[in-house]
Amino acid sequence: MTSTLNEATGTLDATVVGTPAGPLSILAGPDGAVRAAGFTAEPEALLPLVHPALRGAVRQRPDLGPVTTAVAAYLDGELTAIDAVPVRQHTGGAFMAHAWEVLREVKPGQPVTYTGYAGLAGRPAAVRAAAAACARNAAALFVPCHRVLRTDGGLGGYRWGLDVKRWLLAHEAPRSH
Repeated sequence: MTSTLNEATGTLDATVVGTPAGPLSILAGPDGAVRAAGFTAEPEALLPLVHPALRGAVRQRPDLGPVTTAVAAYLDGELTAIDAVPVRQHTGGAFMAHAWEVLREVKPGQPVTYTGYAGLAGRPAAVRAAAAACARNAAALFVPCHRVLRTDGGLGGYRWGLDVKRWLLAHEAPRSH
């Protein structure tokens, strides 16, 4: 076993942040890194998304410090505020981890297609693998899979619903002055 697989000993801090798209639950590990986030009022509903090696007992907190501050700033229009929040996910594959890092580099207001995302991840023919990275992403908002669209410009899918994805994209869209 690697040290990565012995991380479940900690407690996961949980909070729920109100957003115009609905409640955003966040689970963060003892290191302050986001382990899971999603548009649900029940943080415990996120536990199945967290790799077993990264799970722990859930402890409710009113505030997660820098994580909560970054979400508030994002909601107030500072769209890059969430970029510096550390995220910790675990998979069995190197491509998935790399794809999630690449996804964090997709800028707000500049969504990409699944094909474009596969290219950014260095595997232009791996469109299905890129889509799988979006589908398996546990840290919604912080790893912005909502910024990936179908080739025809359609929304595609989103674990938290297309209304949430639509709101996030509209919130991040460039504003003309």
